[in-house]
Amino acid sequence: MFIPKTFTVLRGYSLKQFGADLSAGVIVGVVALPLAMAFAIGSGVGPERGLYTAIIAGFLISFLGGSRVQIGGPTGAFIPIVAGIVLAPKLGYDGLAMATLMAGVLLIIMGVSRVGAAIKFIPYPVTAGFTTGIAVIIFTGQINDFLGLGLTQLPAEFLGKASAYAGHLNAVHAPTVGLAALSLLILLVWPRLRVRIPGPLVVMLFATGLVAGLKTLFGDVGIETIADRFGAIPSSLPAPAWPAFDWGDHWQDRLKELMAPALTIALLAGIESLLSAVVADGMIGGRHRPNIELVAQGVANIASPLFGGIPATGAIARTATNVKSGGRTPVAGMIHALTLLVIMLALAPYAGHIPLCALAAILVMVAWNMAEIESFKALLRAPKSDAAIMLVTFGLTVLIDLTVAVPVGLVLACLLFIKRMADVTNVQAVTREFSDAGDGTEDPNAIEQRRKPPGVEVYEVNGPFFFGAADKLRDVLGTVGTKEKRVFILRMRHVPAMDATGLFALEELRRKCERDGQTLILSEIHTQPMLALGKAGGYERFGSENIVGHIDDALNRARELLGPPRDPPDPSRFPEVERERQPPSATKE
Repeated sequence: MFIPKTFTVLRGYSLKQFGADLSAGVIVGVVALPLAMAFAIGSGVGPERGLYTAIIAGFLISFLGGSRVQIGGPTGAFIPIVAGIVLAPKLGYDGLAMATLMAGVLLIIMGVSRVGAAIKFIPYPVTAGFTTGIAVIIFTGQINDFLGLGLTQLPAEFLGKASAYAGHLNAVHAPTVGLAALSLLILLVWPRLRVRIPGPLVVMLFATGLVAGLKTLFGDVGIETIADRFGAIPSSLPAPAWPAFDWGDHWQDRLKELMAPALTIALLAGIESLLSAVVADGMIGGRHRPNIELVAQGVANIASPLFGGIPATGAIARTATNVKSGGRTPVAGMIHALTLLVIMLALAPYAGHIPLCALAAILVMVAWNMAEIESFKALLRAPKSDAAIMLVTFGLTVLIDLTVAVPVGLVLACLLFIKRMADVTNVQAVTREFSDAGDGTEDPNAIEQRRKPPGVEVYEVNGPFFFGAADKLRDVLGTVGTKEKRVFILRMRHVPAMDATGLFALEELRRKCERDGQTLILSEIHTQPMLALGKAGGYERFGSENIVGHIDDALNRARELLGPPRDPPDPSRFPEVERERQPPSATKE
């Protein structure tokens, strides 16, 4: 469970597989280069922080992770979260670094606690809603560089950005727009050419060369580059250092400020990494280890800010590229990180000439792929409740924050699940029962095939008996238990599970029957409800003789309680009684 895949798959590792991993790792490293810088810039930090993250966190996620082919690093999903923290007046980058460290600790705790398998239960409308919302935020954040508006300070919130853009549309820079549109066109067309060179790398090289040529011919054309805004990119990794975060005199208050973003980073890193691992499993026919994957994500997110990085997680697109390029072991992911390190050491001085509008075009393409418009449309045609959950999560992600959107979406999804489970549970009088086999045969345990003694009422619960469905039994309480019914049988053969609220509802029914002079018999209880009833002391209160395993036993118990049936009087033995009952006319005759 907690052994990294690296130590498993390297047994019997061959030179041939190393060649495939080497090729795939180099390709993925080249693909990751522009993306790492673009994600960092989109998050409001320097491009070098994206490279640090892809190198340090990418290596650790592959080396310690639970997936054979997972590629880790900065991703677009973190852009709104990181940008929001960095732009917060009391946090900045140091606050982001501390929140990322805390998120790493939380991820390790999640992995050790074995909750990795539980994350997959997050409903699809919630993940679709916040994923599409993040895509909209990424797209919105690139408008400034895509259009060349020259805005130096942008509000963190969506509506603030939209208002700022609307007020500066007259500042659109035509050469910047032209290069950005051309870069986007290349990204759209390039995959159709079936060339193995990554499209983002082609765009980065093309745009950099074009701007350099224009400057040579015409001088400065006003297209902003990385060096114009951020200066030169360092050509080495920084020494590890603890974030210089000011805790102040009231460290408890500062800790509370960091807890919400730390939880968001941990949750998003866990969800995205495990989703990426599931996708990779489907591509290679493998099976990842979710808990050790969370531990590796935690270690990576602790190490990344120590080296000046930002949050990291599994990257679905880069992982897919790794698989398609022949990578089949974590060695490919480690080589991807080392490739980025070599590129940074050798080519960092040249990276400053990359136009920001080209990176904006790359992120616009990332946002489009992340949005999954067809899936979004399909969910709109799903049941209205699911569509509503997706739209609420989407709206809250865009307009407020992911820290609000995900919990609200989860709560709504849980409420919907409770309602649906309650809808499939019913409590009703047994009049006629049919077999579930669907072949027209009668149920051998049906009550209609047995003689039910007078004074006995039989009801049946169908479905999980939990707090969402317990009210249905309470509704029945007012309609049953008439004085002529002395025994009440409750069949529970179709109740797979029962919680404390269901137990309390049963206890209410038992007390009502007791007040009315009736006896409650529970029939055909499954293992989990029986264990729950036993732990709650139900055997003593209900009476073990009134908890039976079959409907025949329940009817026999009812006969014991009712006593032997009384035969009707024979009119021939009591003629005077019979004469008294005759009407006057009949007596005269």
